[in-house]
Order: sequence, then structure tokens, then C-alpha cells
Amino acid sequence: MTENEKKPTKALLPLAALSGALAGFAALAVAEAVAGGTRPQAGPVVAVGGAAIDRTPAAVKDWAIRHFGTDDKLFLQLGILAVLALFALALGIVALRFRRTGAAGVLLFGVVGALAATGRPDSTGITDALPSVVGAVVGAVVLYVLVARLRPRPQLRPQPQPQLRTSPSAAGWDRRGFVIAASAAAVGSAGAGLLGRSLSGADGRDAVASRRNLVLPAPGSRARAVPKGAGLRIPGVSPFVTANADFYRVDTALVVPKVDATSWRLRIHGQGVRRPLTLTFDDLLRRELVERDITLTCVSNEVGGPYVGNARWIGVQLADLLAELGVKPPSEGGPADQLVARSVDGMTIGSPVEDLMDGRDALLALGMNGEPLPFAHGFPVRMVVPGLYGFVSACKWIKDIELTTFDAYDPYWVKRGWARRAPIKTESRIDTPKPFARPKSGTVMVAGVAWAQHRGIDRVEIRVDDGPWQEARLAAEDTRDTWRQWSFPWRATRGGHTLTVRATDRTGAVQTDRRTRTIPDGASGWHSVVVTVDD
Repeated sequence: MTENEKKPTKALLPLAALSGALAGFAALAVAEAVAGGTRPQAGPVVAVGGAAIDRTPAAVKDWAIRHFGTDDKLFLQLGILAVLALFALALGIVALRFRRTGAAGVLLFGVVGALAATGRPDSTGITDALPSVVGAVVGAVVLYVLVARLRPRPQLRPQPQPQLRTSPSAAGWDRRGFVIAASAAAVGSAGAGLLGRSLSGADGRDAVASRRNLVLPAPGSRARAVPKGAGLRIPGVSPFVTANADFYRVDTALVVPKVDATSWRLRIHGQGVRRPLTLTFDDLLRRELVERDITLTCVSNEVGGPYVGNARWIGVQLADLLAELGVKPPSEGGPADQLVARSVDGMTIGSPVEDLMDGRDALLALGMNGEPLPFAHGFPVRMVVPGLYGFVSACKWIKDIELTTFDAYDPYWVKRGWARRAPIKTESRIDTPKPFARPKSGTVMVAGVAWAQHRGIDRVEIRVDDGPWQEARLAAEDTRDTWRQWSFPWRATRGGHTLTVRATDRTGAVQTDRRTRTIPDGASGWHSVVVTVDD
């Protein structure tokens, strides 16, 4: 073969890129199939995505939530796939000239995935590297074989009219062999992908069955009936009780853990614990259950944002359980001032022991709005603590509780610049009219919600443009741990107007107008909407 025949032609570059894409598809599909048979969280896309989340600066995280909302994880995974696709296309082109280099690039992809999987907090060890490694080996082989079909075949006899050959490399490649190999790679990869999805589904079948078969006992202490008038019948206002399907979800799990309640265990240990204890789900069911209405708020909620919701929870009083184990709050001489909760996905969340044992309804929750917890919200057990932002209290899929100190241990979010202690700030939101709405002149009902969990809302006021503050009508209060709806009949006049709301909590503290970011301990400021009133 001459030196000219070794050089790829531009006509083959698209086919080389296609070879890279097929190799990448094969690598991912086989990796996901292996992950489905071992542990779905060890798949390369999930592992690399999780590693990316762990290393994402707080400002970037806030930007993603602000622009993509609860779809931020989907966009992250799509972004990873897009980068991998470009990488695969480039490797295919490189492999047309340098086959071994291209194949080595695919193997490098496997090394990155393996390191990401084994470096995750929830990693189970070296077996988490298998999906990425096996997938990369298969992808490298596919690329090597496909590109071999694009290289010129040796000529057994001299060509009779060499002067007419203008593109020997393009003329000599194995078209039939390439089509057969490419088709086989595509079909095999699709089959591996379907197998991986089937195996991943099978991995959670026991968990699905354990939730489906669960009947929660009647709580010994029921929540009182929601007072008449707590929920305003005003179009556009958030319902007083947020449906499970509509409840916000903000966490770092790219794959929602599906935990079998029958095999679930919770270990409680650490400083001040008289004797370590391991509980089963049935152990919790045998304890006295309580039912409480509690509003949760995410620290990532911007002023006027959607990451707040109210639900009726069923669970076990955490303070009672800790007291039985000999735990005392710091104010009573207890050695531990921080409770670190660990999730099955490796998340760590630290809560002040003093707050958990001050009489508030801090729960190990098992139920939400009359049914077992949804998987996305922590089934089989999660923490719910009124008055604290979720990143310092609301551990989902909990498996371990350790009593320690703030000086001894920094949980996940504290290591990333967030506050160690984060009581929920007094906030309010205008739900209707929406920003840039065009209501008709006359009486326009302005309405929304306000919250100051574990303190309660005492007053809500509305201001039109730069006018005086006017008191809104408060809906009936359920408890001080739930949000409160409000309304204000505004006599709207023609033109553009700015509506602003502020709340005052039961301590007398007025919601501050000082705008702050969500990091380190929650956003603050007044919520405003701009509307244009038509005749």
C-alpha cells in the first residue's frame, strides 16, 4: 500500500464520524446494560453527572435552578450526552488515520466514567467501575472494526490504468463490510440499551411492590381539620395543600433511589447515644405515628419562587426517639449539637440538635398527603422539620443518623459554601395577578401566600406603586408551621402599576426589603409584580 493510500480522503470523513457515533452509542448502551445488572447509579452518565453536580459552584447551581427549575438534572444529562456525542464524532475522524489512538480515546472515556462512579459518596466499591470499563472496551472494539472497513484494501494486482485513479483510498474501502458491521453495531447497541432499561426496572421492582403493598396505620395523633377559610377560592392562588405530583423536588439525585421498605434499615449512633440502634421499617410502624400539616421551603427558592409547598405528613416524632436513646440537646448538657443524616445516595445533611428537640414536630416521615411517601420525595423514610430550610433538615431516603458536632463535621452543602444553620426567613409571594398581566380596570383581587414556619404569619401588607402600605385580609390559620393565604381587593386604575407584598411574622419581625441571594442561607426581599390595567 502506498503512502498516498494510507491517507484518508475527505469523502470518508462523514463515515468515520458515523463510526465514532456508533462506537459511542455501543459504549453507553453496554455500560447501561451492565449498570442495570449491578447498580443503576454506576452508569457512566449518572456517575459523571453526579460528579459534575458535586463540583459545581453554588452560583452555577443557582443559575441552573433559576433557568431550568426542576428540569435541571435533565438538562445536565442532555449536556453530558451532547459532549459525549461530539467527542465520539471527533474520535471517529481521528481513528480514520490513527485507529489505535481513536480506540484509546474511547478507553479514556471509560476511565473517566469509572473514576466518577467509584468516587461518588454512595459508591459500593470497585464493582461500580465495571459498567464504564466494559462499555468502553466494547466501544473501542466497535470503532476499531468499523474504521478498518474504511481503509483501502490491499491490491493483489496492479491497476491497468493508474492514471485514471484520482482517489485510491475512497475507491478501495470495504463498502459491504462497513454496512454490515455498522448495522450489527447499531442493532446490538439498541438491544443492549433495551436490556439495560429492563434490568434497571427490575432492580426497583421489590421497592415498588413494598410501597404498593404498604398500608399506613392510623396515626395516634391526628392533625386537626384544616380550618374553614384557610384555603381561598380565588383563581390563581396556590392550593392550601400541595398535591404530591405538584410538590417541588430539589435534590442532587440523577436517578431517584428506589429502596425496598422490607430491607430498609436506619442506624442511629454517635455522641450522647446511650446505645446505637438499628431500626427496620416495621419498627417505625409499631411506634406511635403522628399526623401534621407542615410547609417546606427550599433554600434555592428565589423571592417569589415556586419551591415551597404544604403537605400533610405522617411520621414518628424524632425528638422522642432521640430522647429514648439518651440524647440531650446542648442546652441540657448534651455533647452533640449537630445531627448528621445520611441518604442512600450519599447525601449528608446536618441539623441543629437544639432545634430538633425544642418541641417542634420534627418527623421521620413515612407518609405524605394520605399515602406512603412517593419515591421522588424520599420513600420509605425522610426527615421533615418545620422552620428549617431543606438543606439543613429534609434528608430523603435516609439510612443513617449520627450525633456529632458542627466543629467535627461539615455536611455536603456546608462544604460548598452554604450556612451551617438556616432557619426559614419570613417571606410572601403574589400568586395573582401574574407578572405582566393585563387586568381590566375596577376591582382586581390580588392574592397569594406568606410563610414563616414555626413562627407563623401575623400580617400581610400590599403597596401599589409608591403608595402607602395597606393591610391585606388573611385567610384562617391552620398552624404556625404552615403557610397562610391572603387577599386584597385592589381598585385598579388604567395604566402600568407595580404591586409589592410584605409579611410580618408572630415575633413582630417585618419581612426585609434587602435583596439577598439564595446562598448561603436563603433569599430575602419583597416580591413585586408589574401589571398593565386596561379599560
